[in-house]
Amino acid sequence: MAGRMLRKQTGCRIVIQEESAEEEGVSMYEGNDGNRGTQGVELIRIRPHDRELDERRRRMEGRGSSRGQQKRNSRQRNQAERIGMEKARGERGRMESGYERSVRREQERNGGRTIHPQKRRRNRLTGPQRLTALLSTCVCTILLCAGGVHFAKISPWFEVPGTASAEEFQGGNQAREVLGPPAPVFPNDILEREEELEYRHPLIVIDPGHGGTDTGCDRAGVMESEINMEIANRLSGKLKSLGFETLLIREDNETDVSLEDRVARAEAVKADIFVSIHQNAYDEDIDDIKGIETYYGKSGGSMRLAQLVHKGALEKTGAVDREIQGTGDLYVLCNTTMPACLIETAFLSSRSDRGNIVAGEYQDRMAEGIAQGINAYFNPKTMYLTFDDGPSAENTTAVLDILKERNIKATFFVVGENVRKHPDVARRIVEEGHTIGIHCNSHNYKELYQSVDSYLEDFQKAYDAVYEITGVEAKLFRFPGGSVNAYNKAVGTRIIEKMTEKGYIYFDWNASLEDAVSQSTPEALVQNAVNSTLGRKKVVMLAHDVIYNTTQCLEKVIDSFPEYEMKPLTADVEPIQF
Repeated sequence: MAGRMLRKQTGCRIVIQEESAEEEGVSMYEGNDGNRGTQGVELIRIRPHDRELDERRRRMEGRGSSRGQQKRNSRQRNQAERIGMEKARGERGRMESGYERSVRREQERNGGRTIHPQKRRRNRLTGPQRLTALLSTCVCTILLCAGGVHFAKISPWFEVPGTASAEEFQGGNQAREVLGPPAPVFPNDILEREEELEYRHPLIVIDPGHGGTDTGCDRAGVMESEINMEIANRLSGKLKSLGFETLLIREDNETDVSLEDRVARAEAVKADIFVSIHQNAYDEDIDDIKGIETYYGKSGGSMRLAQLVHKGALEKTGAVDREIQGTGDLYVLCNTTMPACLIETAFLSSRSDRGNIVAGEYQDRMAEGIAQGINAYFNPKTMYLTFDDGPSAENTTAVLDILKERNIKATFFVVGENVRKHPDVARRIVEEGHTIGIHCNSHNYKELYQSVDSYLEDFQKAYDAVYEITGVEAKLFRFPGGSVNAYNKAVGTRIIEKMTEKGYIYFDWNASLEDAVSQSTPEALVQNAVNSTLGRKKVVMLAHDVIYNTTQCLEKVIDSFPEYEMKPLTADVEPIQF
């Protein structure tokens, strides 16, 4: 560059002093009256004689005589001399500014011709290049905007005074919305998660009977092992769709699995239940010997599981019911510790059964019925067995014995007079975990419902009897004849209001054995119970523990509802009321 330039800041201007008026080539200021630096500050050319005239004018105005101005002028002269010496030695100016360096480099690249950076000719973009540049600009703008919004959300600089922060609004224990990089995953973590998933849902072990060299029974080219495998695969799929985990003991027809290994595998995975699938056959090919048989294991819950699986299969297929039976000497049922059952879905010796079981559509219905039973086993409905009018010495005792054997808790709405007659039975009701409630004291409808006061007086007598004998402060009660009957039409509503004010809860029923009628039979009572239930999810069953036939049919009644879990009433149960 022909002349060295000095730059100094004066207010808002940058003054550039040229050491020499001599220039080479094209000046960077040529044709550019309004020159601006890299930061947009106007650049003004001042030659040496201009500076002298300026200083003379300042002295004439009385400002140039100041000591400070003299020192500044001296420093400027020293600086100019030092630069001249450096140039003489051939050094490149150490005080060269960034702007000057850019100009010098342009000059070197262009063979000595100096071009102002702002005058550099821009290359024109082609059509595709312009389109690509436009799309890139749009994408970057969107991403930058999104990032800015995200930054504004999480930055404390953008919080409005007086407003709650995100953590204060969500609660201190809430997870932050700002997510960092994903945490590293190690092999042990994966194993732990797999174990959690394994036991998150009930695990059903499905055992397709026989397999490999043991084909089981066969008739007319139909082999038991193959039919078992087909039903097992269909069952597994249906159970998985219901949210269960499944494990097939064998997955093909070529694998031999011993009885011991079948049990060992189920125990090793800690199965929740074990279901074995088989076919049956009679010695002779007789078509009339056909249907479904189901066996249950020795562990608790096996009988109920068998009942549900058996019932589901019958409902879906319409097959002949050959009932459920105990284990006998079946190895897989005798040696498993979880609830277990074995279902024989057809007789291959029966032409009609054999024709059904080889059909894919029938196999699908069979699997659906078994799956329905398993689902009901893990997701039961609720039934509350309730007994009125007791206690009695013989019948209530028989009822308590059956309930104890079945590990079932029930509810007894007792009569005060009977509590005083049979205090030991009343105490046993409480000791064995059943709920005791008030029915009445005398069970005389006309006297009981004569007025509100007559009812309250009768209730208090029964309440006192229960409290004195058992120590229970009963909160539940049942109206004799129900909350709506022919005797309490005039006073029923007011009695309910008074009892509710006192904190008592009354329960009616939505199913009944109808065992209070005369000339009933145990079989009729069971049918009444089944017919009145209507498949409801919540059933309050009415029975009477002073009726002999009730004690004779109670076990059959319980067995008729394997899909229900029997529970006692409590104050937390939403009452069934007429």
